[in-house]
Order: sequence, then structure tokens, then C-alpha cells
Amino acid sequence: MKKPSVKAPKGTLKRILRYVGRYPFSLAGSVLFALLGVAATLFVPVYFGDAIDCILERGVLWTELQYIFVKIAVAVGIAALSQWLSSLCNNRISCNVVRDIRKDAFQKLGDLPLQYIDKKSHGDIVSRIVADADQFSDGLLMGFTQFISGFMTILGTVAFMLVTNWKIGLIVVCASPLSLFVARFVATHTHKYFKEQTEARGLQTGFCEETVGGLKTVIAFAHEEENEQEFNEINARFEKASMNATFYSSLTNPSTRFINNLIYATVALLGAFSVIGGSLTVGGWTKFLSYANQYTKPFNEISGVITELKGAFVCAARIFELTDEPEQPSDENAKALENVKGRVELSNVDFSYSKEKPLIEDLSLSVAPGQRIAIVGRTGSGKTTLINLLMRFYDVDGGAVKLEGEDVREITRLSLRQNYGMVLQETWIKNGTVRENIKLGKPNASDEEMIAAAKAAHAHSFIKRMQKGYDTLLEDGGGLSEGQKQLLCIARIMLTDPPMLILDEATSSIDTRTERKISDAFAKLMEGRTSFIVAHRLATIENADRILVMENGGVVEQGSHTELLRRKGAYSRLYDSQFS
Repeated sequence: MKKPSVKAPKGTLKRILRYVGRYPFSLAGSVLFALLGVAATLFVPVYFGDAIDCILERGVLWTELQYIFVKIAVAVGIAALSQWLSSLCNNRISCNVVRDIRKDAFQKLGDLPLQYIDKKSHGDIVSRIVADADQFSDGLLMGFTQFISGFMTILGTVAFMLVTNWKIGLIVVCASPLSLFVARFVATHTHKYFKEQTEARGLQTGFCEETVGGLKTVIAFAHEEENEQEFNEINARFEKASMNATFYSSLTNPSTRFINNLIYATVALLGAFSVIGGSLTVGGWTKFLSYANQYTKPFNEISGVITELKGAFVCAARIFELTDEPEQPSDENAKALENVKGRVELSNVDFSYSKEKPLIEDLSLSVAPGQRIAIVGRTGSGKTTLINLLMRFYDVDGGAVKLEGEDVREITRLSLRQNYGMVLQETWIKNGTVRENIKLGKPNASDEEMIAAAKAAHAHSFIKRMQKGYDTLLEDGGGLSEGQKQLLCIARIMLTDPPMLILDEATSSIDTRTERKISDAFAKLMEGRTSFIVAHRLATIENADRILVMENGGVVEQGSHTELLRRKGAYSRLYDSQFS
């Protein structure tokens, strides 16, 4: 297994700061209120020291002490209010930054080539956008809260200690780097464990998503024990990485706290000698002890935050890996195609998903407007790949795919895909009402148009039997059968009324009786439209104008149903295997 990098990718911090820089007013408010809160907190020991010196030197003078206590109360009130306002600003920054990063990451998904989505685990992608963003948000919030106030507390207490007794103050300042060195050493060595933890979480999310999505298949093949064993292995890996990250990160705080306590004890001892020697008052000594405690406290807090920030940076880096993926070629200089008639050409097309395994080589094809082209062949022959090239889900490696004589790479993807109506074998129903699902491709369609499309797709009858008809909410499929989902997808495409059609096993999940009705509706829909029909059931494409028989990425035969049967070739063998 590849060893994870110990250091975060360069530029991660700068990119985070660029996101933070979008909110200058919140950032300025956070710094201002933190400064005000620290200043008010630092004055409290001064007032307590004055009260102690007043009692020791002049006795209990309630008039003078009451005045000091009022100043203490005001300082405490200002400190509390300032810390609350600073936390509000920090929360605003953190939430907005994570919202922006999530928005950019999700928007990036729409700009990525399908090749990336096909090759990456969907669960890992979801984990980056959801779980990693959450952990990054927690680390960023803690970092802002502790770092800003902690840094100012350190500067303020150093100044007050040097004013009170510069000799003891210098000893405290000189001993502090030891605490920072320990915190840095531990945090540096925990980074790799946080990276392993986030990677294991992504793997776990991906496996769960895969298992839940295919749970029926898992149960049908009695694969529960194997899946459970594999999950336990992934879970154990996640547990080990989490335990390592937690254990080593937990060393930071006690290590720095031990060193800081030694510093505090040294200050107390030296201060006591100074009081005995007369160079420091008892009130001054209590102030110094309070400042020494306040001075070391931020080191303890920051040292703990450093490890959290390490984990946050790893999560941010994983999200940035997604947003840094190369996008599909831009449509900036492409033109929108209008008045499409349906003339399609493939000229010497070469394509492969992997350079080591060529698929389509030197494929040429010419389709006249209004023709019905059926594509048949064995599994893996390149049928769906051809559809992917027509829709420009993938770009060709060589040659060109042309629409109306224009290379599809010079046409905007939006105008290309708006001219195709596509029904896939795999149904996709979004969480929403039946109405929203049918109107997905044409949101401004009227209800009359929607109902007409549903009737043409033979979906109207079962929709009306639903509790709320077209306003029925579909969640995770809404309990619909695969065939009913397919009918909704067909109604969706009928509503858009495109000039060209792609039907990729569009009736595979529908019973034979309904299929005949749908075929009649499709026949009517395909009149005058260029249509590409991928089919395994050859009875559904006997009326096609031309049938392409594909093998190993190439067209080995083409012609009408009758012509191909007469040739006694590849198509005839496929036909006989179904009807002999």
C-alpha cells in the first residue's frame, strides 16, 4: 500500500486563507473583539493586585475597595461580551467558508468529465463533500477561536510581565519555545495518521454506499458474511488509524502542560524570593502568577488546536484534490447549434477507455435526418460507448463525430444535448413530486402538456392511482417498480419533444403488453426524427431503417432487418439465438 504523505500539499493554507479573505468584516470583527476581550481580561489581575496591596498597606478601606471591585466587574463584563461577539464572528467565518468550499466542490462535479465519476468511488466523493467538509469546519472554527485570542493573550501577558518584573518576565519568555517545540514535534508526526483516518473514512463511506445500493443482490447471493467480513476489515483499518491519530494527538496537551507547569512553578519560586527581597510587592507577585498562568494557558490550548488543524488541513486538501481535477474542455469558443435536422456523421473515429485496450477503431457512419438506426451486438461490443460519443460524454481519441456537418467538439454541450432526448436502461428518479420528475427537462411546460406526455408513455393511469396523483412525493423511488420508473423517464423525454432520440434499452424493465403500447408511442414520436435505438430484444427493432451490428468496437454489418437475415451473418446468428 502506498505510504501517505506526511506533509500537507503546498498551498493548502494559502487557499484556505483566500476563502477566509472573502469575509473581511467578520475577520476584522473577530480580531477586534478578541483584542478587546484579552485587554479586559489582562486588567483583572492588575485590579486584584491593587486590592491586595491596598489591604496590606492601608487596611480594609471599603470605599477604595468598592471602586476597585466595580472596575473588576466592568472588565469581566467587557471580556465576556467581547468573547461572545468574537465567537459569533468566528462561527460566521467558519460556516461561510465551508459553505463556499462545498459549493465549489459540488459545482465542480458538474464540470468534471464522466471519466472521473466512472473511475472514482461515489462514496469517497460524497465523503469529501460531506464528512471531510464537516471536520474541516470544526478544525477551522477551533483554530480561529484559539489562535487569535491565544496569540493576543501571549503578547499581552508578556508586556504586562515585563512591566511588572522584567527579569522574571524574560525567564518565562525564554523558556516558552520548549513548549512550542514539543507541540510542533507531536503535531508533525500525527499528520500522517489524520491522513490515513480520512482516507479510511472515505473507503468506509464508499463501501457502505455500494452495499446499501446493491443490498438485494447481496442477500440474493447470500453474500452477507463476506460483506460483513470486508466491512470489519475496513472498519478495523479505520479504527487503527483513528486510534493512532487520537493517541498521538492527545500527547500534545499533557506534554506542553507539564512544561508550562514547570515554568509556572519557577515563576512562583522566583517571585517569592523577590517579595522577600523587597523588589516585588505581594500584590505584584499575585499579578505575576496570574499572568504566568494566563501566558501558559494559550500554549496548552494552541498545542491541542494544532493537531485538530492538521486533521482539518488534510480534509481541506482532499476537497481541493476534487476541485483541482482537470475539467472537461471549455465551451467558451464553441457555438450553439440551432435548427437541427438530425444529420449525424462519424468519420474515422477511434476511442478507448484505456490506452492499453483499444475499443473503437476507424469507425465511420453516416445517418440521414429522420432515419431510425438500431444498434445491436453482444455485451462489450461498443454499443453504449457509441452513444456516449454521440452525446459527448466522452471525446473521441481520433476522427470526429459531426452533427449537421459540425464537429461536436466545436458545439456547446448544452445545445448538443438539448437536441437529443435520451432514455437509459438505468432509471433515475429524483426526490421530488411526480410532476417535478416529468418536467425535469422542460420545467415551464403546462400541466396539459405533462399529462399528454404521461398518457403517451402509458404512465397516466398508475399516476392517477397514487394518493396525490401528480403531486405525490417520490422519495428513493417512492415504492415504484422499475417498470413504472422507466415509464416516468419515457414521459419525461416525450415532454421535451427533441429533434433526435437515443433509446438505450428503454423498454427493458417493462412488461411485453406495455412494451407494445410504448413501441407504438415511440413509433409516433420517432416520425421525422433521427433515432438511435440500442436493443437486445431484436423484435423491438425490426422496423428500423438501418440496423448496425457491432463487434469489438466496429460495425461488422449494416442494413435492414430483412437484408441482414438474408445475409446469414452476425445479425442472423443473433436473431436465431433468440427465436430459433
